[in-house]
Amino acid sequence: MKRREFIATTAKTAAGLALAQMPVAAADHRQRPNILFIMTDQQHAGMMSCTGNRWLKTPALDRLAASGVRFERAYACNPVCIPSRFSLLTGLMPSAIGMGKNEDSKQSAVTDAMIEQSLGNLFQNAGYETVYGGKVHLPARMNNLKSIGFRSLTGNARQGLADACAQFLKGPHTKPFFLFASFINPHDICYMAINDHQRSAGGTATDNLDSRTCEAVLDQARQSADLAGFVRDQCPPLPANHEIPDQEPEGITRNYVEVRPFRVHIRAHWSERQWRLHRWAYCRLTEMVDAEIGVVLDALREAGLEDNTLVVFTSDHGDMDAAHKLEHKSVLYEESVHIPFLMSLPGAIPRGVVDHTHLVSNGLDLLPTLCDYAGIEAPPGRPGRSLRPLTQDKVPAGWRDSIVVESQNGRMVRTDRFKYCLYDSGARREQLTDLKDDPGEMKNLAEVPAFKTTLDQHRRILKDWVNTTDDKIAATYITGT
Repeated sequence: MKRREFIATTAKTAAGLALAQMPVAAADHRQRPNILFIMTDQQHAGMMSCTGNRWLKTPALDRLAASGVRFERAYACNPVCIPSRFSLLTGLMPSAIGMGKNEDSKQSAVTDAMIEQSLGNLFQNAGYETVYGGKVHLPARMNNLKSIGFRSLTGNARQGLADACAQFLKGPHTKPFFLFASFINPHDICYMAINDHQRSAGGTATDNLDSRTCEAVLDQARQSADLAGFVRDQCPPLPANHEIPDQEPEGITRNYVEVRPFRVHIRAHWSERQWRLHRWAYCRLTEMVDAEIGVVLDALREAGLEDNTLVVFTSDHGDMDAAHKLEHKSVLYEESVHIPFLMSLPGAIPRGVVDHTHLVSNGLDLLPTLCDYAGIEAPPGRPGRSLRPLTQDKVPAGWRDSIVVESQNGRMVRTDRFKYCLYDSGARREQLTDLKDDPGEMKNLAEVPAFKTTLDQHRRILKDWVNTTDDKIAATYITGT
């Protein structure tokens, strides 16, 4: 680094530290950045055209990525809505409240302290105007937005949310704001498989807005005079990892596929045409939400707020997108757990950076990152880290070399090259993958003697994590590995 750049950087860092140490009431809101957090539902990391995906166009997200940093190794804490969203708002793993799946919502052990120290309350108490719009879907004790520190902007999670956000951004602001915009799509893709299964059993499509939106997108293709030609020429091909791995853990079939009849149906019966149509519709729904995000980003620019607003984008989890003959989420395969994560703040975050190196947990790292930028002290006992130093090319000492993801019946460890999964039941409970040589996760190396040392290393990492985080769920089945 040149001497002039060093001096400038040091001055900015010192100013930031001074601001962080100031009483909240004394900090000038023009110096503390506004926060715009944008989240989609069920968008895996490859569903942006800036990642090289040529089957869709996402100009809004591409523009955001070009204006800041894209973390290419970002993961959800759990590839299901409610557990993931709990983590995003609290910086805690879902196992901290005994949660593994959406159905655990009512009995999840959310404490008063967790609510008081969640994002909305932290920022509201620090003098921010805190506003939430769109899909909520949190544990039962947290579903009241007021209790977690937010004013409700709108319950609409579609174009209505985009318009409400635009109106808010263009309005008067007497203090810094934290706007949480939670969009529903491309989640509507779920209903292609659900409705197909229902029709195959003599029923009809589900009659709700999500289903009707998915059906309307699919009808654009179904009404083609030559559907076979449409699929051949316009639909994404099957992914290279479309087939089921020979040594797939039995727990995936038992605990993720067989618990939902429509998953059994499509894995056994869908044709190449149906899978490719699914991938095509998933792209269109992603483009739909990208356009809505574009409305919000345009409003931010038109309101003259871009230069002092930290924009963060992510998704709660991914979608299997035809990999291993699966759709939906829940499983620990990459398409389900690997999510997009973008950050932009002009003048503070370099433009157009792609971080291929550092492992990021969107659920654990979001809270300390936002608190860092706002000069708010993050609650103690959180396992996440602020990503702010990484955006300045300053890797903090002891940055993680592994990351853990939870699911309803298993745990996953991701290291630089390898990925290890442990399931709570079934044959072949362990799965070890070399993501460098096998990014599609088609070869299970857990029983290959040459990888015994690597397997043992990842077993130890998971055991240490379970003990450190007091993961009582995994503790019941991790012994013996």
